[in-house]
Amino acid sequence: MSQVLQHFGFTRLPLDKDTAELWDDGALAPLRERFQWLLQAPGVGLLTGDPGVGKTTALRSLTASLNPHRYLVIYQADTDFGRIDIYRGLARSLGVEPSYRRAQLWKDIKEHIHDLMDHKQVLPVWVIDEAQNLPPEFFRDFPAFLNFAFDSRNLLTVWLAGHLHLAQTLDRVPYAALASRIQVRIRLAPVLERERFTALITHALKSAGCQHTLLSDSGLELLRQASKGFPRQAGNILHTALRLAVPKGLNNLPDDLLQAAIEALR
Repeated sequence: MSQVLQHFGFTRLPLDKDTAELWDDGALAPLRERFQWLLQAPGVGLLTGDPGVGKTTALRSLTASLNPHRYLVIYQADTDFGRIDIYRGLARSLGVEPSYRRAQLWKDIKEHIHDLMDHKQVLPVWVIDEAQNLPPEFFRDFPAFLNFAFDSRNLLTVWLAGHLHLAQTLDRVPYAALASRIQVRIRLAPVLERERFTALITHALKSAGCQHTLLSDSGLELLRQASKGFPRQAGNILHTALRLAVPKGLNNLPDDLLQAAIEALR
């Protein structure tokens, strides 16, 4: 990939995972606002959207700006395991030796969270990605885990991020206790509008260090339709097209090359 960067004079790939400058034309304002809400008044937030819409990127950007002396960000994406494994992962992230017994595990974690909040004034912010894969048992007993001091205090902020059907799952009767604790619900949508999509790609190319016109107007439209407005898919197509362009000695991405990249990913 270094050959691609050198050939095009990029500092990094456009729409890459490590993008530092998150594009936002105002659509993320509700998420930013509600993210702050759950810092000021700890609770549970639900962020849903189709795969590749930018959920993880948005949360990574929001948490990256947090003061580490006031907030402890814990990111967990290995969710397709038993509920004990989930809590053991949380314990390790908190620096707590995880017990094999659930009762002791909960006790140790909650005591540590109490200590963080009461003596260090540090709020744990637990981001659980791919939350649609969490076991049903986790959804059922998580409200009990969140019960601190006779349920009189909220000492942990949790963001559940997952596919659209996660919201439907949590609205089912067996998970009513957890659904009642969700204070914020946000759904991210793909960038379908032509003008917005053009702005997204223009921002991504500029942020990557692109100094010239890489795509024609028809190429942008081709990319929009093929990616269906999903930033991740648009990035995959662009990265493939850039690789195809290097051996041809091209410094732009003609429509036929873009189409070849789209076909290669099907």
